[in-house]
Amino acid sequence: MMRIGLIAGGGQFPIIFAKAAQLKGFDVYAVAYLNEADAILENHVKSIEWMHLGQIKRLINFFKRHKIEQAVMMGGIKKTGMFSDVKPDMKAIALIAGLVHTHDDGLLRAFAGILEKSGIQIKAATFLLPDLLAPTGCWTKRKPNRSDKADIKLGWNIAKEIGRLDIGQCVVVGGGSILAVEAIDGTDATILRGGKLGNGTAIVVKVCKPNQDMRFDIPAVGAQTIETMHAAGAKALAVEAGKAVVFDRKEMIALADQFGISIVALNNG
Repeated sequence: MMRIGLIAGGGQFPIIFAKAAQLKGFDVYAVAYLNEADAILENHVKSIEWMHLGQIKRLINFFKRHKIEQAVMMGGIKKTGMFSDVKPDMKAIALIAGLVHTHDDGLLRAFAGILEKSGIQIKAATFLLPDLLAPTGCWTKRKPNRSDKADIKLGWNIAKEIGRLDIGQCVVVGGGSILAVEAIDGTDATILRGGKLGNGTAIVVKVCKPNQDMRFDIPAVGAQTIETMHAAGAKALAVEAGKAVVFDRKEMIALADQFGISIVALNNG
């Protein structure tokens, strides 16, 4: 059997990956972050070790012990928890001390660099799962109207800019105004904030950062995104084709059609 390492945060992505890897002949050895990863992951891996964020040496030792030479990083980390649920070892302290800032991309690239220097290659998050990437087109019965398209274009440009600044990936737009910008509170909170201000006009745009590193932090949407949009009164979602991960796509489309929400995947805004 081939071997693959998995560095797992929260959500369903790590579980989906582990199942797919097993079907394709891989034994999966997982490092799972406490208070983030789902315990169900234990049922789909060869071996698992639970640890706190920041325990880099322990992570490397686990992979070395199991002769892991390639790994993937996936699953969410609650950013608000990064200030309270971290137990950094000396490697983590040295990593952070060497950074100019601790924005997502810089931190993740530096982390991946440490692993690769230790002989553990970090693969793209969609390794083995290319079918999860968003296909181009409108997926729903409701199509964006002219006003929606104008807001999508505006939101796309702003989302790319906040991505360039490594702030977030999602914006909410309504009536030509920016209603909410994703920050440390995450996408769902951004949708709820923007939707409240939009009063039924809100458009959600979620795109990759310019020069996105496909090994980690890829934009992800799913059925929960549509549930949140419905609760917020948002009427359309735009994502980047080929660069967003889509979970529960059939369920997502069915919910969107039920709620009268448009979903489009575009190659540019």
